Amino acid sequence: MASLHFSALILCSCLWASLISPALSQKCSSLKFTNSNTYPHCLDLPSLSSYLHFTYDSSNSTLAVSFSASPAKPNGWISWAINPVAPAMGGAQALLAYKDEKGTVTLNTYNISGYTGASIVKGKLAFDVWDTRAEAESGGAMRIFAKLKVPAELAAKGKLNHVWQVGPGVQSGAVLPHDMGTQNLQAKGTLDLNGGQSSSSGGGLDSRTRKKNIHGILNAVSWGILFPAGVIIARYLRTFQSADPAWFYLHVSCQVSAYAIGVAGWATGLRLGSQSKGIQFTGHRNIGIALFALATLQIFALFLRPKKDHKFRTYWNFYHHGVGYAVVILGILNVFKGLDILQPEYKWKTAYIIVLASLGGIAVLLELITWGIVLKRKKSSKSTKPYDGYNGQSRDQPLAA
Repeated sequence: MASLHFSALILCSCLWASLISPALSQKCSSLKFTNSNTYPHCLDLPSLSSYLHFTYDSSNSTLAVSFSASPAKPNGWISWAINPVAPAMGGAQALLAYKDEKGTVTLNTYNISGYTGASIVKGKLAFDVWDTRAEAESGGAMRIFAKLKVPAELAAKGKLNHVWQVGPGVQSGAVLPHDMGTQNLQAKGTLDLNGGQSSSSGGGLDSRTRKKNIHGILNAVSWGILFPAGVIIARYLRTFQSADPAWFYLHVSCQVSAYAIGVAGWATGLRLGSQSKGIQFTGHRNIGIALFALATLQIFALFLRPKKDHKFRTYWNFYHHGVGYAVVILGILNVFKGLDILQPEYKWKTAYIIVLASLGGIAVLLELITWGIVLKRKKSSKSTKPYDGYNGQSRDQPLAA
């Protein structure tokens, strides 16, 4: 019994670690360069799964950059820009790379005066830029290289407004507009030339991005992992006589922990929603509210649980099992919706799918084992059942005269 309890705790700990470590790991430092370029500073930009490497020489106000991102579509474009006025698209001086009709990666410079296609005009930038080139990377990503002269007034401040973006493509010289999702609208920040860090508006993991990551981790662990694990414990471990009553305490501990973590994630989501005026994810939000309500009902079920021989126990079982399975299904669905909103690297979505597949594989294996145990018990009970007659004779046999 003790070993069973310990194994379950190890399982929950491993699942927790698999979700937390992705959010804390740095990604830009793992990118490799095909040439001799080296950059002392690198940043995991807070949106669009993009990365910036740079070197700043204050003696001559020269900034060397390498920007990496994946286009919105296979033949799409990526862009990194400096805006002397504000961290916004209007007024940005942009480097934009895309694949032409022949599949060759092309880099052009653009003056962006507004937010319409006509405002994106190819031409010389407001400051000197040289050594510009772009290349395709494995996995469909592209990378922009450039060196530029930082204007004196910006060099004096030691900070630059920068924006970055990805789009679907370039047709007949016209840059097709990018999406207007949250990830696209948040692709902006202030770059610190001296320290390689960024202000809270972007460039690194700002406070809002950290809150989103925390919200995602809490909900993935609670609704997406612990609740399904608790259901597996209750459904299968109680079949083993040696696991009674340990399975019950494990089930309750797992579900109560999941509820507590889920409430924290739910509250974080409400806070993020209140700080995002005009940006709503209706489906994700509604499912989250439904999850909180149903999970609260499950907690009440612990206190309203009748005894096994009570006449209402059957109805309680229907209620408890039905609500439990609904929480599991909605929880997993909402985790995937959250991943689509947060847009982490694809490998983290793959990692969650692997975790779910592992839980599913464990459930299938335990289903087969428990069915075998149940059938064996039924067969054993039939073989030991006494004859329903007199002196070992069945009712169909006449008594001896």
